[in-house]
Parts: sequence; C-alpha cells; structure tokens
Amino acid sequence: MLVRFEGALSPNCVGVDIGSTAAKAVVLGGDGSILYKAVVPTGWSSAGAAEALRENMEREGIDVSKARVVATGYGRVSVPYAAKTVTEISCHAQGALRLFGRDGTVVDIGGQDTKVISLSKGKVADFLMNDKCAAGTGRFLEVMANTLAVELPELFALAERGGGAAISSMCTVFAESEVIGLIGGGRAKEDIAFAVCESIVARVTALCGKQGGGREFFLTGGLCESEYLRGRLSESLRAPVFTDPLARWAGALGAAVLAGVFLS
Repeated sequence: MLVRFEGALSPNCVGVDIGSTAAKAVVLGGDGSILYKAVVPTGWSSAGAAEALRENMEREGIDVSKARVVATGYGRVSVPYAAKTVTEISCHAQGALRLFGRDGTVVDIGGQDTKVISLSKGKVADFLMNDKCAAGTGRFLEVMANTLAVELPELFALAERGGGAAISSMCTVFAESEVIGLIGGGRAKEDIAFAVCESIVARVTALCGKQGGGREFFLTGGLCESEYLRGRLSESLRAPVFTDPLARWAGALGAAVLAGVFLS
C-alpha cells in the first residue's frame, strides 16, 4: 500500500523499519512534515523488502541517495542505503512522541515480539520485551487466525461476540494445540477467538504491570487498527490506551526523526 501526502516530495529524512512481517518507510520533508509513507510485506528476504521500498520511493520521485536514511527493525542491517541503524526501542519511542506529544508507555505488538517502552521527559526510561515464543505477538494472532480459517479483522469481530474460553500455554505451538482441542471439542468459533485475543491481552498486561500502572498507554504497530484489541487492553490495564492512524508507522517515523538528529 502506498499513501501520498500533499505537497512536493522534497525528501530530507527517511526512516525504514524492516519488521519480521511488514517493512515500512516514512519520508519527512525539510520542515518535518510527513510527505510519504509505504508498507510492503517483508516476505522471506529483509534485503528484498528494503529494495522494494527503495524502488517504491524512487518511483514517487524520492531520490534516496540524496536523503538522510536511518534503518530500524528486525532486518535493519539489510538496508544498504541507510547511513545508520538504530534500535527499535529508540525509534518507536521517538515515533510515539511525534504522534502523541507526551510521555506515557508505548506498547508495540510486533510480529516476533512485543515491546513495552516507558517514556519520561521525552526519553526512554525503561523497556521490556516478551519471550519470542510467548503467545503475545502478532505472529501468534496470525497463526491462530489461520487455524480458525479467518482474517485478523474477522478474528477480532468474532472475539467481540465470544467469551468463556481460555488458552493457558505460553508457547505458540502448544497454544495452537489448545485451539485445535477447543475446535475438536465443538467450542464456538467466537469463544475460541475470544480466548486467542485474551491471551494477547493477558501477556501485554503482565509486561506493562512490571513497569507500574496508572499511566497513559500508546498502542503502535500493525495491531493498532483493532478497536476491539485497544478497548480490551484499556479495560485490562485500567488506564486509557490511545492510538493513531499513523501508529503502524511509529518505528519508521521515529527512524526518520532520528535521521534528522544523527545525520544533520
């Protein structure tokens, strides 16, 4: 998907976020405004995804060779046109600050891990990441949705109508076995979808609890578009959880912001 912003494309800073599932790019103009953003599937090759983003930007008239480029994410070392690589923690923090304009706790449910980042005075005060095998990642939701033969939006819609079921395993493989067992036992698809989503909510809530409560939370990453998940997180955390239409691009946005800091 490509999204074109108003105004001439005179790129100054580019952020590239190569995630395990999707690769994103954000272009900031000289005045700091967002000129362009794009997302492509990462597929089997991080380098291939980085090249696809470069080709997309150049087709839109963005000369990447003349821009300041910072890469982040799971495959950040596979972006040959980046002048610098920066950790996802720093980039998601900067992206959230740009989007929300205040301190809080950033929750990024990624494909391979979930990050919880506490911001204080505009800086990273603390962060935690879940175990990659834990049933609390975007990949876990994709696996479970495939098991139920639905897309993610339908999974959330089903979960909203379900209840009463639970998944106890911390491992995606064993959790999938639990789901298959629930299917074999004749449990309604809505109840199974509810259990899958509650597993994510429980893992995220546990991570956030280790950093204390009573703060605002900012949901970033690919799952930020789910109003159901945002609502359940807010209920479980007993605190407001905010998101933004651009929150999926928080990592790439933060990388573009840092390009202006590190490469000026």
